[in-house]
Amino acid sequence: MKKTNAARLLDAKSINYELAEYEVNENDLSAVSLAKKIGQDVEQIFKTLVLRGDKTGVFVCVVPGDTEVDLKKAAKVSGNKNCAMVHQKELLGLTGYIRGGCSPLGMKKPYPIYIHETCQLFDLIYISAGQRGLQLKLNPEDIVQMTGAVVCDVAE
Repeated sequence: MKKTNAARLLDAKSINYELAEYEVNENDLSAVSLAKKIGQDVEQIFKTLVLRGDKTGVFVCVVPGDTEVDLKKAAKVSGNKNCAMVHQKELLGLTGYIRGGCSPLGMKKPYPIYIHETCQLFDLIYISAGQRGLQLKLNPEDIVQMTGAVVCDVAE
């Protein structure tokens, strides 16, 4: 299993994690499908979504797999009047990652990150390791520490 940039960043800080590999179905990149493949609750699978605000520009929301980002909440918490998801074609250029493999760790630039407060309910959660077919299982506090994420309510 090839180490991703996100995993190498965790290694550099001596943060404990596990890699979970799964088979990718290009037609279904959903968190629900992923949860079934790795045998975990979808509430513990957190997806990384990239948005653009009207005042602050690009920022990132990390939300449970069974929810969607609430654009009004995300705009408010990030200091914007409104926001929208970035277009899929922009994702690689902005983050270095593709849809279905976007990690909050190791993006091209250090964007503001907002992680949903339910992450605190779990000892371990899953986030993308930075490529399709690979997830990082780690303590949510480690993600908050590594990224400087704000823990808040950004989901519907």
